[in-house]
Amino acid sequence: MIERVIATEAACALIERLRQQHGKIFFYQSHGCCEGSVPMCFAEGEMGLNSEDVQLGAIGGVPFYASRGQSDYLQGLQLTIDVVPGDGGTFSLEEGSGQHFVARLRLWTDDEARALQAQQAG
Repeated sequence: MIERVIATEAACALIERLRQQHGKIFFYQSHGCCEGSVPMCFAEGEMGLNSEDVQLGAIGGVPFYASRGQSDYLQGLQLTIDVVPGDGGTFSLEEGSGQHFVARLRLWTDDEARALQAQQAG
């Protein structure tokens, strides 16, 4: 199974701390240009999802969403969620922890792209 979103060990450790502090949480890939497009973590009920939001996958047992438009834009890429030092200046739950989430992007290989298409069709 090919996963559209994966996470590093460091990201999973921060996710677990946030789950301990906030209970049910989820991620949303924000829109933006360049560095303005970041994965943001919210407590359940803190931000509403709508019919145009799609789940790309789950990391650390936490659902990861994006808008349909953003999902289409990211179709040819795998997202690896990681953490880096410093605050991100966002409304994400990790703000103030001294770390913030980032998304690292990787193009699918041709074989992965074919397998992902077959996986989505089935």
